[in-house]
Amino acid sequence: MKNYVCIDVGGTSIKYGVISEKLDFVVIAEMDTEASKGGQNILSKMVEIVSNYKDNYKIDGICISTAGMVDCEKGEIIHASSLIPNYTGTKIKATLEEKFNIPCEVENDVNCAALAEHFAGGAKGSKISLCLTIGTGIGGAIIINNEVYHGAFGSGGEVGYMNMMGSTFQKLGASSVLVKKVAEMKNIDEKDINGKYIFDKAKDGDPDCIKAIEELTEVLGEGIANICYIINPEVVVLGGGIMAQREYLYDKIRSSMDKNLIPFIGDKTRLEFAVNENKAGMLGAYFNFINMQKKR
Repeated sequence: MKNYVCIDVGGTSIKYGVISEKLDFVVIAEMDTEASKGGQNILSKMVEIVSNYKDNYKIDGICISTAGMVDCEKGEIIHASSLIPNYTGTKIKATLEEKFNIPCEVENDVNCAALAEHFAGGAKGSKISLCLTIGTGIGGAIIINNEVYHGAFGSGGEVGYMNMMGSTFQKLGASSVLVKKVAEMKNIDEKDINGKYIFDKAKDGDPDCIKAIEELTEVLGEGIANICYIINPEVVVLGGGIMAQREYLYDKIRSSMDKNLIPFIGDKTRLEFAVNENKAGMLGAYFNFINMQKKR
């Protein structure tokens, strides 16, 4: 049976493990990204992870999910935020393949999460799916015929920057906005509350928290509807920490979507919540590896 090393590089932590071709994780672990130490430090961590697993397993591929914009053909970081200094230009694929003589494929983390949901989650069986990750910002990915739609220059799916209501989708609809808004309403420090606090209070009838959540879901529904008019997905999958509140959020987001979509589209567009949670990046990295290797 073939085994693959999967590494998911986030801004805070790196999740990694070994997955079999039957989609079973043989082992899973996690370490701090230490993003402030820069791209070369992250690359060194990848080398260390693969090296350690290579001593205990026969590894047939290296599957990387990472923050930043990725040139999938070259397996390089083409743009990364200042949160990871000197990550732009990092040649992940070339470095790991030269070091270990094992094929490696690299993809953006949101795209990997979308691939995980498309092949083994809420969008399984669909031809066109949209995955949104609602967190500090809003990340988006579009899957068409089992492949990520990257666009002409690699920025396909960057829906967080979409202009809405005189602002942008992510400045109005991210979960971080919810915390900021409630903190302002209650004149308390943002650091003293989080999403769980807000939802617990809303369920207890707190008017400020209820109002903030309703405003957020109105934005999410309108933003999702706008994207649906362009790409016409069969299913929209929502992920991110806030989506743990599925039971509270589903009807509100669905209602806002339907209000902003003509029935012909709204009636046919499914809304699902992500199911792969912390394994999504690693699992999606595996699916990306299989897709890319078929093309090479």
